[in-house]
Amino acid sequence: MIQAKQELQDALARVLAQIAPDAAVVAAFESPKQASHGDLAVTAAMQLARAHKRNPRELAQQLVQGLRAEPAVQRWVADIEIAGPGFVNLRLQPAARQAVVAEVLDAGVRFGRRAAHGRRLMVEFVSANPTGPLHVGHGRQAALGDSICRLFETQGWQVQREFYYNDAGVQIATLAQSTQCRIQGLKPGDAQWPDAAYNGDYIGDIATDFLAGSAVQADDRQFTASGRPDDLDGIRQFAVAYLRHEQDLDLQAFGVHFDHYFLESSLYAQGKVDATVARLQAAGKTYEHEGALWLRSTDYGDDKDRVMRKGDGTYTYFVPDVAYHIDKWERGFDKVINVQGTDHHGTIARVRAGLQAAGVGIPQGWPDYVLHKMVTVMKGGQEVKISKRAGSYVTLRDLIDWTSRDAVRFFLISRKADTEFVFDVDLALKANDENPVFYVQYAHARICSVLAEYTRQGGNPDLRGADLTRLAAPTEQALMLQLAAYPDMLAAAATDHAPHDVAFYLRDLAAAFHSYYASERFLVDDAELARARMALLSATRQVLANALELIGVSAPASMSRDTAAEVPA
Repeated sequence: MIQAKQELQDALARVLAQIAPDAAVVAAFESPKQASHGDLAVTAAMQLARAHKRNPRELAQQLVQGLRAEPAVQRWVADIEIAGPGFVNLRLQPAARQAVVAEVLDAGVRFGRRAAHGRRLMVEFVSANPTGPLHVGHGRQAALGDSICRLFETQGWQVQREFYYNDAGVQIATLAQSTQCRIQGLKPGDAQWPDAAYNGDYIGDIATDFLAGSAVQADDRQFTASGRPDDLDGIRQFAVAYLRHEQDLDLQAFGVHFDHYFLESSLYAQGKVDATVARLQAAGKTYEHEGALWLRSTDYGDDKDRVMRKGDGTYTYFVPDVAYHIDKWERGFDKVINVQGTDHHGTIARVRAGLQAAGVGIPQGWPDYVLHKMVTVMKGGQEVKISKRAGSYVTLRDLIDWTSRDAVRFFLISRKADTEFVFDVDLALKANDENPVFYVQYAHARICSVLAEYTRQGGNPDLRGADLTRLAAPTEQALMLQLAAYPDMLAAAATDHAPHDVAFYLRDLAAAFHSYYASERFLVDDAELARARMALLSATRQVLANALELIGVSAPASMSRDTAAEVPA
């Protein structure tokens, strides 16, 4: 069907060029909301009607006449009709739907993927300062960021995953002081315990390992403790390395890796912050007022000008952000996406203003942002707010330990990033259809079970030679349409930075399979029909596995629930 749809789209483009050669109307199909309206819909007649002040149904009639003369339409379309104010609905020949099965089997893991085009994307996500374990908000960032990376890789992009953090700020100084207090025998609740100190049990663990002279190694740094309680800088470096190592373990457990780590402190050490400020001053985009240096950010759509350098000589936090993004641009990334919490919303306008004012050629609207809301964790009907390990919040490791990596990854991308999300631990543990990740994985396992039984009974293993014209049942037609929708879903999800579309698609595909499973028998006496149905099942299994991999979720070949029902009689 992928070939059929491309040929039909080319035909539509030719007809539109004949009807309105000067109109900027994209030749595109939509999916009708109701199956009774056909397989593909064209809305171009209504778009042309507005631009040319003509009757949309008359334009639709011209469009239908032109389409019927096209060889691709004659080959792949069973019926064309005009509906409503000017919709053109196409009903495909069964062969067009059936073709997707062979297309999936031929492409395998490459189905839906586009060829590499050489453009480079950086996605910055998680970017947690090493002051404690990763919390569930970081987990949502990790799931979103990694899935966005995987989506863009399917569209031919060369992707780099980047983790940005600070190892020398106020929070890091507090971390060092908190650890030193624990080394000195103090603990939370003691009279001398600092009010701003970190209280989690992990601070005690760091102190114990520091006194023991331990060595720690993270992905981007390593350090050996001196064991001296008065070595505050050594304590700082050891604590940072220790917590970066802990973050690495959390991310490994979550199936996420990073290609590059970037230190905020390097922007100062290499003079990039000062160079950025000097560049803005030289461009005439700053001014002095009340002892502070201001950026004329209102020139670029911000609601007010912003302080860059305070009266005490220190920079406000958005200035290194501007320097950092200039560095990203200079590293040659065509596109940059930042995945951050919604608390970063206020920085977007000022960072973009600074980048435009710097005059280094960065296009307007660069970089892109995906902002996510925090996660509420429910367990046993009650909200969980604290972790013994972290002291004040639920950690990502807690969530994985309570459920599974698959459940956490699926759940955390199953809603739009900018919506509130409640993670129900009890739901994530259910082995039934209420649990969406179980529902999808069970579809994959069921198919594997049927295919294994088919092979055991001596079925023909050459499924790519199956007679696909035998796939005529309504549930088969519906399932093939779902398979055919996969490539366009991937492209749209990448364009919209919307990995939740993958989760929605998986549930729809699983639902189409489960309906098929309930309505038809597969291991039938008719060998050619059985073989055709095995080909459809194999294609469905492949697309389920491909889509699950995109969100970092496994595709199990077997599952424990109701094993007796996994193979039909």
